[in-house]
Amino acid sequence: MNQRASGCVFGLAYGDALGGPVEFAQFGRIVERYGVGGPRELEGDPARVTDDTQMALAVADALLAAGGQPDGWRPAPVVEALRNTFAAWWASPENTRAPGMTCLHACEGLAGGKTWREATGRGSKGCGANMRVAPVGLVPGLDDDLRAALAQMQAAMTHGHPTALAASELTAFAVHWLRGGMPPTALMGALQERCREQREVWREEWLADLWMGPGVRTAEEYIARGWDECADALETVADALRRGPDREADPCLATGDGWVAEEALATGLYCFLMFPEEPVSAVARAAGSSGDSDSIACLTGAFAGAAYGMEAWPAEWAERIEYAEELRRIGRAWD
Repeated sequence: MNQRASGCVFGLAYGDALGGPVEFAQFGRIVERYGVGGPRELEGDPARVTDDTQMALAVADALLAAGGQPDGWRPAPVVEALRNTFAAWWASPENTRAPGMTCLHACEGLAGGKTWREATGRGSKGCGANMRVAPVGLVPGLDDDLRAALAQMQAAMTHGHPTALAASELTAFAVHWLRGGMPPTALMGALQERCREQREVWREEWLADLWMGPGVRTAEEYIARGWDECADALETVADALRRGPDREADPCLATGDGWVAEEALATGLYCFLMFPEEPVSAVARAAGSSGDSDSIACLTGAFAGAAYGMEAWPAEWAERIEYAEELRRIGRAWD
């Protein structure tokens, strides 16, 4: 239990590093290179990660900064902390890992002084919001309402679509529940129940008037669209698991390519739950997919690490992964 925060953030980075080299590759080419099980060894020393890990570190540092202030868990200090770390990522010379355009444009706006509502991509539900949200699931001592608000707020800074908000919350809660000892077999039911419970909950104190736009009558109607899309994606995962997953097939054929938020969550969960007690096999399957392989594997690694801790991973990987010291610092803070 004491190593599960570390296991989560390292697992996130391992999945990212395994999936990065094959992003955009066709499944057949991946099988030719790595075999039917996907990549199982880190490449390079250090093994380079993508913007997925970089942005997860930015979220983690913002949470540590905000949580260290008196009354820091309020919208204004949280937004300011996220603005600072996102702007620093945007300006970093290491920001060369093919980041998504939504994140780039939004973070450029934040760095230039725009409010988050001016900077965000209101219509974007790309996976860039939920591939970085795992740290929200690791912060200790938060009640469910605050954890949900933080998950949606970090998403809203760049991705304003309701599905990006809902998928980020579900990802954070999956990490939180697994880290707390929830059996993987109970996870799907808990996530589906969360969709039903939260379907019309709008967090106005945090998200203000983000919902307003053409064709939208109420905030509740706006956020319900996101929860409904996530519920449909979760049902797709449940159906695939009931049918009996093909561990050697491209998981994207069952649950989606992962370029958008609900599909990234679905395929990351699917790979984790195909191999509930084989974390390396799970991230290898996720990385060896035809879609947004680094983001899918990033999520799968976060889930597996939260469930099983650092023992889930080969010990030597911790010495070879890029940003190892930053990952250790964050893991220690929440372990």
